Amino acid sequence: MSTRGGTLQAPAEVRTEPAEQAAGSSRLPLVVHILALGTFLMGTTEFVVAGLLPEIAGDLQVSVARTGLLITVFAVGMIVGAPLMAMLTLRLPKRLTLMLALGIFAAGHVIVALGSDFSVILGARFLTAIATGAFWAVANVAAADAAGPAARSRALGLVGAGAMLANVVGVPLGAFAGQLVGWRGPFWALAALSAAAIVLIARTVGHDGHARQTVSVRSELTALRSGRVWLVLAACATTTGGVLAAYSYIAPLLTERSGIASGIVPLVLVGFGLGALAGSLVGGRLGDRHPHTVTVVAAAGATLLLLAVSLLAGYAVPTIVLVTLLGFFGLGANPVLMALAVRFAKQAPCSPRP
Repeated sequence: MSTRGGTLQAPAEVRTEPAEQAAGSSRLPLVVHILALGTFLMGTTEFVVAGLLPEIAGDLQVSVARTGLLITVFAVGMIVGAPLMAMLTLRLPKRLTLMLALGIFAAGHVIVALGSDFSVILGARFLTAIATGAFWAVANVAAADAAGPAARSRALGLVGAGAMLANVVGVPLGAFAGQLVGWRGPFWALAALSAAAIVLIARTVGHDGHARQTVSVRSELTALRSGRVWLVLAACATTTGGVLAAYSYIAPLLTERSGIASGIVPLVLVGFGLGALAGSLVGGRLGDRHPHTVTVVAAAGATLLLLAVSLLAGYAVPTIVLVTLLGFFGLGANPVLMALAVRFAKQAPCSPRP
């Protein structure tokens, strides 16, 4: 299960041969690193718009507030598309699903890079989000299968780190490149990189055979019968949603309210990304022993920081510090919430068999 999109079920099937190979080696298979590259691209495209909001709004001649819909539409596509695509692709080979998702992902970015009509670009972002959901729904399972039981946690950590690294490197770099060559440049780059990733996926992800045919949609939906799963998902949606709603408009906030030069915005995005990465690491470590405490503290901290940002946005230095801390507290509870969701999903009562 992922807060960005995916399934509630932990990886179930593990092929015997890769497991045996992983058990005898301390190095993760190459395919795990390729899948981490994929999540890096997905994480970058999700929020690269946040660093380019003024440039996109000016070029398309729409308001900054309306341009922010490019992030909102992507989030809606992830929410709708991730579980839907997870069920629709249950019987497809993982390699084929990953390649199709990256192909649609690349096509969506080409449409955005060429588009001049805002409605068309919105549609392309929604399509890209659905492809992202499909990739996320399969990437973790594929990584766990390739690494085997002995290295499964390490493999999943690396794949998840790809998305976190996007906030530290991908989004700031995209914002910086967009200021140099125009906002369409990062979308061309993401399209090219995802096309290259298709080739790498085709060469590294193994055949499934008939393994995925044993999974049923009914068994996947069983997890949704747990009220505790819904509570965890609600906590994740409210905490993360509030933080990322503010983050979506971080560029105009910094330049118009705080008086920060546009060239400094990518550096502030790096600060948010580093805070999010540190928060995830600390939250994941402390959450094993005190999951509820971490969740409450993170949510309370994010609430206070959002209030502080709204009051102190006119001051540059305090705003930069607050944005960094917002990344730490706002996303720090994600690993705990993910673990709780998987645990509660496994504990959900099984559906009666006919």
